[in-house]
Amino acid sequence: MSLLQQTTPARLTEPATRKLPRVALLIVGVLYIFAGLFFRDPWKTDDLTGLATMLDAYRESAWLLPQIGNFAFAQEGPLTTWIGAISIAILSPLFGLFTDPLSAQIAAARMPNILYFFLLLWGVWHGTYLLARRPECQPLPLPFGGEPHPRDYGRMLADVAFLFIIATIGIIIPIHETSSFPLLLALFSLAFYGLARMLDHPVQGSIILGLALGGSLLTHGFIGATPIFFMIACSLVSTVLTTRDKMAFLITFLLGAGCFLAWFIPAQASSPYWTSSWLYWNYSSFGFSSPRFFFKSLRDLLWFTWPTWPFALIALWNWRKWFRAPHIFIPGTMALGSFLTIALVENAFEPEYAMLTVPFAVLAAMSIPTLRRDIINTQDWFSIMILSLSMVAVWLGWIALHFGWPQQINHNITRLLTGYDPQISPLAVIAAITVCILWYSMASWRLRVNPQALWRGLILSAAGLTCTWLLLALLWLPAINYNRSYKQVSQELSQALDTHAKPGTCIREQGLGMGQRAALRVFDNITFTYDTTCKLVLLQTSRKHQEEQTLPYTDNARILWQGSRKSERDEIFLLLQLGK
Repeated sequence: MSLLQQTTPARLTEPATRKLPRVALLIVGVLYIFAGLFFRDPWKTDDLTGLATMLDAYRESAWLLPQIGNFAFAQEGPLTTWIGAISIAILSPLFGLFTDPLSAQIAAARMPNILYFFLLLWGVWHGTYLLARRPECQPLPLPFGGEPHPRDYGRMLADVAFLFIIATIGIIIPIHETSSFPLLLALFSLAFYGLARMLDHPVQGSIILGLALGGSLLTHGFIGATPIFFMIACSLVSTVLTTRDKMAFLITFLLGAGCFLAWFIPAQASSPYWTSSWLYWNYSSFGFSSPRFFFKSLRDLLWFTWPTWPFALIALWNWRKWFRAPHIFIPGTMALGSFLTIALVENAFEPEYAMLTVPFAVLAAMSIPTLRRDIINTQDWFSIMILSLSMVAVWLGWIALHFGWPQQINHNITRLLTGYDPQISPLAVIAAITVCILWYSMASWRLRVNPQALWRGLILSAAGLTCTWLLLALLWLPAINYNRSYKQVSQELSQALDTHAKPGTCIREQGLGMGQRAALRVFDNITFTYDTTCKLVLLQTSRKHQEEQTLPYTDNARILWQGSRKSERDEIFLLLQLGK
């Protein structure tokens, strides 16, 4: 039976596709990405690591091969570093008119995140629109008419997918970091759009898909490209595209391979050690995780992709007879490829989880016209209740921190912020109160007006999560910055080196983590040598090892400096002078 002859599970009337004001989408998107992006230190670990490679590319002209000081950062890929370093070169002189050089460079490095975020939303919106206006996706015709026009129906589902992206809990923090995460999300969105575009314009779509494939290889290596390869392979053996359309995949492969080889060949000629290390990182990243870690990843995915995953599963069930239809096949194969990649990557975490964000949001949007009205109303109430409680919790914690009540909450918070001197910013408090008033107005509008448009519940979820994030940024950013920043430790170490060592004296490290190495490089340009005869050693260890006297170099070392983040209860740094 032809897909068009089957009974569609979507049932909808024209009022349900009423247009969501574009200004509302723009306001939600702008507030979402700008809150928490600036006016803070870079945080451990990915945020600092990505920023360190960008600064080294800008300061040391280390463009071809990302590095952190003398350390070859042979992981992921160079594309995030290139874009960030270019942004620093262009924008940091302008920002430097208003702040110090380092702060200007950090702010400039974060500017591409705005581009990545809106590319993510653009690709999801337009890709969903292309799929949703196709005849296979249309709702059931009504006996006396009144069903929505395909254009209005497609726009409504595209708006819903847009809002599902913003409502996804797991991406809200990493999308504000200078890591590969936001760029990988944007490239996955473009890959989805490119394949959807191939249904109407094969050449144009294949070019976009090829650029997304090449970009994914240069952003997160073979791991980032695997779900796209899987989606293309499924398309080649399916009937979604015609044989003639499938020929356009040749352009995709040529573009993807061309982008990758244009970097890899010069990189191999410049430093075989770096490229062999990069290839080893790719190969070693694949492997079956232990059952315990795999189930932990599944548990993490449940919160990371909330609230999209329940709706995505509903879409797959309600549209189960339509797996060959593009609006289910394309996001479905992308989701399956992403899930298989997570299963095949050892120690999968946020960059791998990000791969599910786009297809789950699209599938979740496809479920909305198949749901009963009472389920949609339940979703609205759930959004109002959970997000309102989240905002109350943010305020309650802030009150406990600044006023000491409730006492138990104050105790739990101050344990994580040892040494922190909380100060109240009147402007931040006024802005936070304004955010709460806006949320109350929106929830009140929903309960009072009871609109028929199907985006009504998702606008609450997206706006509510954005308001919660705004509250955290306004009320808690100084405390979070204190808890996660290495700036003070780096400055203390730099002062100790100025006191105890001559300029140009070498220093090596022992046990230093990637994030800590990056922090010292970013804040005070501290570089470590691999020379084993160097007498200065920075040791990262734990207080337990120090108390048990199980540290290395204890027989012939003198402690010149000892430091740690005041909020850290275990981690400690020791600057040692070996020998005489």
